[in-house]
Amino acid sequence: MRIGELAATSGVSVRALRHYEQAGLVHSERSDNGYRSYGVEAVNRVRNIRHLLDAGLTLEDVRVFLPCLDGDLTTAAPSAKGLRVALDRLAVLERRIAAQREVRDRLAAALRSAGVTPGVMTG
Repeated sequence: MRIGELAATSGVSVRALRHYEQAGLVHSERSDNGYRSYGVEAVNRVRNIRHLLDAGLTLEDVRVFLPCLDGDLTTAAPSAKGLRVALDRLAVLERRIAAQREVRDRLAAALRSAGVTPGVMTG
């Protein structure tokens, strides 16, 4: 199938597919006219990539799952390596959230000391 068909079937953009291919997560064959051609198994692979990205992993994280991207990730038992990647990513997200909360709290305090009630704007 061509890239537009894969995009429509898997629910991702053509641009995302090119990005996944550039990252080495999806592979295509080139026809004589230069068009990309994907096998039907690419649909499941792309859906699995999206599932992992939607869960909060990065493309680099997804590389760990290459051996199982063609299977059913939603029902498969997680591997120790996959769990480690997910736990590490969660820790990164928790640190970012904590840092953002600190920034929010400092800004809210600065607004309060200026006599402004955060969240209430008059125009």
